[in-house]
Amino acid sequence: MIGTLHAQERPKLVVGIVVDQMRMEYLYRFHNDFTETGFKRLMRQGYTFHNAHFNYMPTYTAPGHASVYTGTTPSVHGIVSNEWFSRSTGKERYCTDDASVTPLGEGAGKEGLMSPKNLKATTITDELRMATQFQGKVIGLSIKDRGAILPAGHFANWAFWYNKSGQFISSSFYGAQLPNWVTAFNAQKGYMKYLNAGWKLYKAPEVYNESDPDDSPYEGKLYGVEKPIFPYDLKAMYEKNDAGVLRATPFGNDYLAEFAKKAIENENLGKDAITDFLAVSFSSTDYVGHIMGARSMELQDTYLRLDQTIADFLDFLDKTVGKNQYLVFLTADHACAENAVFLRNKQYAVTNLDYKAIGAGLKAFSQATFGENFVLNYSNFNVYLDEVKIREKGLDYAVVETQFMNYLRLQPHVKAVFNQQDIQGACEGDYYKMMIARGYDPRENGQIVVLDEPGFIEYGPTGTSHGTPYAYDTHVPLLFFGWKIPQGQSYEKRYITQIAPTLSQKLQITFPNGTSCEVLPELFR
Repeated sequence: MIGTLHAQERPKLVVGIVVDQMRMEYLYRFHNDFTETGFKRLMRQGYTFHNAHFNYMPTYTAPGHASVYTGTTPSVHGIVSNEWFSRSTGKERYCTDDASVTPLGEGAGKEGLMSPKNLKATTITDELRMATQFQGKVIGLSIKDRGAILPAGHFANWAFWYNKSGQFISSSFYGAQLPNWVTAFNAQKGYMKYLNAGWKLYKAPEVYNESDPDDSPYEGKLYGVEKPIFPYDLKAMYEKNDAGVLRATPFGNDYLAEFAKKAIENENLGKDAITDFLAVSFSSTDYVGHIMGARSMELQDTYLRLDQTIADFLDFLDKTVGKNQYLVFLTADHACAENAVFLRNKQYAVTNLDYKAIGAGLKAFSQATFGENFVLNYSNFNVYLDEVKIREKGLDYAVVETQFMNYLRLQPHVKAVFNQQDIQGACEGDYYKMMIARGYDPRENGQIVVLDEPGFIEYGPTGTSHGTPYAYDTHVPLLFFGWKIPQGQSYEKRYITQIAPTLSQKLQITFPNGTSCEVLPELFR
């Protein structure tokens, strides 16, 4: 029989860590170069799920964070991309935009017009707030607005994100003005110490033998440098741009960790018997990955530095909250593909694709076939057709849609094409169609969704991206550590939508309202 729940049966603090664009494979590839007190400590002393995946398409940042914290997929929580063309409004929509709020912070401007209003489901953080009668604090932190806001949920005390002025900002959704400690932190302009120091290799060059040589042809050029090689003069980049340059360096992670420590100290997180929740999303890994690619020395250097940052953060938690008094999970919001040009040069018949060119091709086909452009938008693998115009022309919509689908099926990069009827009729036996269905909201998505062949990437010729339902985009780390977490590892396939309901059961609180309530059984044995 389960007895009456007491506050001491919960940890003092839950820390959710999302590492943006992190492959599980990085924990293997860079393992020998990590410290014993960062990622290795989490794996050695905690529980490692080696085969954890996202279970929907598109695998992007905003849907990823929302899915981790709601325990459900975009078809339920409504965050179908980072930004998308909304079928219901006929306008572009950003995942966390909110024109009704007021920006908070120096130079916040439009970067502060944000809130979780577009998120349709509750989060594990929301449920914790309600379970503690709103006494337990919830704070979300990230370099990206969406990485802070979506995990923190609807009832958060605060969410803070970094802006191009080098400030951690927020919006009036959370309060009338920034807390004094945030204003004081911002006033110190701590980002400048990183920009002044520049970006040099963290370890000796021979350590980076898991990566391509410096100045690889598959790397982009960070803020317009002549060559993508170490060292990088970040101060010069800053002087030509703004403090936003910190985002695309490993020091965005370091600066966020500094801020997270200040949040714990000043908000007294984990200081009493009422559980608090800190959601931290490290975004710089994503910026570096997009620009430099998955096999660049820059990316490896970013992870070697992040390993030390995590080691320091765990040590800080040990000292301020207490060993075994806090629970940590670490995962990612998506993984990433190999650079398609790199694969093509290795004799794999794939390439990178320009999504704008795909959209232009659709419009040209429409004009040539029907004498009119019926394409409203192509983005995020979605085709949006102008049903009103089609019917005004006296055409049968179903016939027109079929002709567009047939055109798409002839494109060499396309594996399959689905319309809304196909998607909403998907069953568990059709793996990829179900992946699309879990990420599809008919009020927001297009009438047609395209599934590219494996290996193709709708991105430029350098760096990398993500978004597909293939394993290279879905396979992410999933580590649990600390309070009532057993030591061990599993190679069974698990899903990130199991994280939030697992935490609900660990904390003995209500499930987030959109989740299917499937837990990670290994953590209860």
